[in-house]
Amino acid sequence: MENKVLQTGEFVGERIDRFLSCKLEEFSRSYIQRLMKEGHVKVGEKAVKANYKLCKGDEISIEIPDASEPDILPEPIPLNILYEDSDILIVNKPKGMVVHPAAGHYSGTLVNALMYHCKDSLSGINGVLRPGIVHRIDMDTTGSLLVCKHDEAHRILAEQLKQHTIRREYHAIVYGNLKEDSGTIDAPIGRHLTDRKKMSINYKNGKPAVTHYQVLERFGKFTYICCRLETGRTHQIRVHMASLHHPLLGDEVYGPSRKPVFKGLQGQVLHAKILGIHHPVTGEYMEFDAPLPEYFVDILQKLRKNI
Repeated sequence: MENKVLQTGEFVGERIDRFLSCKLEEFSRSYIQRLMKEGHVKVGEKAVKANYKLCKGDEISIEIPDASEPDILPEPIPLNILYEDSDILIVNKPKGMVVHPAAGHYSGTLVNALMYHCKDSLSGINGVLRPGIVHRIDMDTTGSLLVCKHDEAHRILAEQLKQHTIRREYHAIVYGNLKEDSGTIDAPIGRHLTDRKKMSINYKNGKPAVTHYQVLERFGKFTYICCRLETGRTHQIRVHMASLHHPLLGDEVYGPSRKPVFKGLQGQVLHAKILGIHHPVTGEYMEFDAPLPEYFVDILQKLRKNI
């Protein structure tokens, strides 16, 4: 059992769940919520609920239980490995693969595949359902994903993620002719007020979110872009580009109601192409480039033919 003690600082008057999400970015929001429900988060000696509002001088203690043995079965699912050593693993995730188990997806996930490939060598910081996972990408997003083989590597890389020193560059195709050659979207993202499955621009309760974008090619009704993330909020690129009225091609949540114009396209055209980190043990800067998947290349070829 690990214990953390935090002070309220500038968060006086804020809900404790928001405070913990900001301070403990190495943990997922759902994991923090579970800790609170199980009584592992206390103010003073009293366990508190997620809606508790912080007061000046509050001392918050968090108990992080030791990782328990997962009930997830290892599965011999092939992995496209970009890099591997005794500390980390960089995987090129295919389209349609869920990263970690959740309701409706307890098998066939990346975690099932990692448990088979790595056996006992996965960090346990994010709890039973997310061994090794530092960050995530959506089911229909492809590309580079960072996995840690032990807790020390996880802590160091989670801190890099928190300090925005990890380079994450995505390629995407959006609807419409994006006129500006480049730009920055600086707009906080939070849970949608009425549709809890969606995220949205939320200036009142959202977390800071910054996306830099650059046009790579224009095809009239569509634009091929590169996006560099400063932050990593849920659905960040999808929400930010939709806020400019240029949602991602194929995005069934934030895109237009009409079906994508490309037959067989499933989900958003979004690929995590470049991942740059400082190795958690050597400190060496390392950069990985996941090639565009075949479906993405096919769409680009079709668009180029129609110019």
